[in-house]
Amino acid sequence: MNHLLPTSTTEDERQRSARVAVLPIGSFEQHGTYLPLITDTAIAATICQELADEYPLLQLPPITISCSHEHSAWTGTVSISAQTLYSIIVDIADSLNRAGKRALVLVNGHGGNYVLSNIVQEANARDSRMALFPTSQDWKDARSAAQLGTTMHEDMHAGEIETSILLHAHPELVRDGYGAADWVVEDRRHLLVKGMAGYTKSGVMGRPSLASADKGKAVIASLVHNFADILRELNL
Repeated sequence: MNHLLPTSTTEDERQRSARVAVLPIGSFEQHGTYLPLITDTAIAATICQELADEYPLLQLPPITISCSHEHSAWTGTVSISAQTLYSIIVDIADSLNRAGKRALVLVNGHGGNYVLSNIVQEANARDSRMALFPTSQDWKDARSAAQLGTTMHEDMHAGEIETSILLHAHPELVRDGYGAADWVVEDRRHLLVKGMAGYTKSGVMGRPSLASADKGKAVIASLVHNFADILRELNL
């Protein structure tokens, strides 16, 4: 069974003796009419599950609500402040350090969590080993490996890549309608001021019509492959 939450026992983790923990960070925000509010959480948790299957990692349960203020015009979206997200992650990192874990990798599923970069930078400046994954280059590599038809810029939200990942990992979460929901906005320079509602009525920015389960599978495989670089950078 494909779980969104880790199901290991304390004995499982004792035997695994993982030195690195992976923390999926999602959101609870609109993703058009065909993807659920938990889309980013499901994607981040899926990536972490695949990583934990390949590498000796402590898979943590996801943070399910984060910084989704740009989506606040849509019913159902819930956010926390950047300060709150910062505090939650720092507390988790401190707990892991006390438990003897060598490093924490933040696996981010929501592009609006800008504060995560600052958290990682500050942690490493304090000699607390932390990384952010996937990077923009990891996503670019995954798009290339899966032969996606869109760029990262045009396929911003609820588009080809997110729909493909869920079609592969959790097809039961994908509803009808994505085949006719394409909406591309090339110039959105004032997104931080206007929010998503200033550029799209449907909440979509991308081409979900191009999505497929095979593409989603290839995206995940590429990310799992690239994660080895993170472990090398952490010297683990």
